Amino acid sequence: MRLIREKTNINFLGAKRRKSALVFSALIVIASIVSLSTRGLEFGIDFTGGILLEVGYPQTADLESIRSNLAAAGFDDAQVQRFGADTDVLVRLPPQIGIDPDELRDNLRATVAAGTSGVELRRVEFVSPQVGGELAESGALAMIIALLLIFVYVMVRFQWKFAAGAVVALAHDVIVTVGFFSFFGLPFDLTVVAAVLAVIGYSLNDTVVAFDRIRENFFKLRGIEADESMNTSINEMLARTLITGFTTLFVLVALYVFGGEAIAPFSIALIIGVIVGTYSSIYTASAMALLLGINAQDLLEPVKDPDLIDDLP
Repeated sequence: MRLIREKTNINFLGAKRRKSALVFSALIVIASIVSLSTRGLEFGIDFTGGILLEVGYPQTADLESIRSNLAAAGFDDAQVQRFGADTDVLVRLPPQIGIDPDELRDNLRATVAAGTSGVELRRVEFVSPQVGGELAESGALAMIIALLLIFVYVMVRFQWKFAAGAVVALAHDVIVTVGFFSFFGLPFDLTVVAAVLAVIGYSLNDTVVAFDRIRENFFKLRGIEADESMNTSINEMLARTLITGFTTLFVLVALYVFGGEAIAPFSIALIIGVIVGTYSSIYTASAMALLLGINAQDLLEPVKDPDLIDDLP
C-alpha cells in the first residue's frame, strides 16, 4: 500500500535496466515467433471450418458422457465444453467430408441426446474451411491496420520517435500474447482475436498517458537528461498504472473462473495481454523512444522568425 500512497523513485530506465528490459523483450518475442513457426496455433472452428452445435440439457450436462457418445459414433475429434450455464453445452467438430448435412444433423442430434430426454438442439452451424481462411486473413489484417493507424495517431499527437516506441510496444504485446497460445497449445478462435485487439487498446491507453506526462516533464524539468525525466514521469504515473492493472486483472480472473469454458480463451488472452501491456508501457515503449534519441527539442514546434521572412524576395 505504501507504493500506492507515496510517490516512488524507482530507476526504471537506467542504462543497465533499460538494456536488460530490451533484451528480455527481444528474447520473449523471439521465443514466441519460434513457437508460432514450429508449433503453430490450435485454430478453432472459426478458422479451420467445421460444425458447431449448441445443446441445451434439462439438467446439469455430463461432459464426459457426451464425449464418450460422440467418440462411439465416430466423432473422435469433437470438442465439448460448457456454454454459460451448467445445462448448456457447445460441441465443435472438424469438417465432415462426404456426409449429407441433413443426415449428419440427425446423427448428431441422436448422439448428443443419447440416454437423456428433453435435450434441445438449439443451433447447428456449418463453417467451410474457405470461410475460416478468410476470417484468419481478416483478423491478421485488422491487427496490421490497427498498428499502422496507431503509429499515425501517436506521431501526430507527439512525435515519430514516440510513435515508433508505441508501435514496437504494441507489436511486442500482440506477438507475446499470441505466442503464449502457441506455446501452451490453447485454442485460438475469433474471441481471442477480439481479445488481442482489446489488449492493443488497453496498452495504447497506458502508453499515451505515460507519454503525456513525459512530454509535460520534458519542459517542466529543464536541465536534466531525457532518461531522468522519463523516470520521473513513470514514477508519477506508477500508482495509476498499478491500480488500473490490478482492478482489470481482478475482473478478468473472475471472468475466467466463473465464465465457463466457452470464454476461457478470451479471458486468458486478456489476462496475459494486460500483464504484458503494463510491462511494455513502463519499459518497452519509453526505452525504444530513448534508443531513438528522443529529447525535449524533438517536441518543440519550429519558430518562424519574422525578420527572416521579411528578407525573403
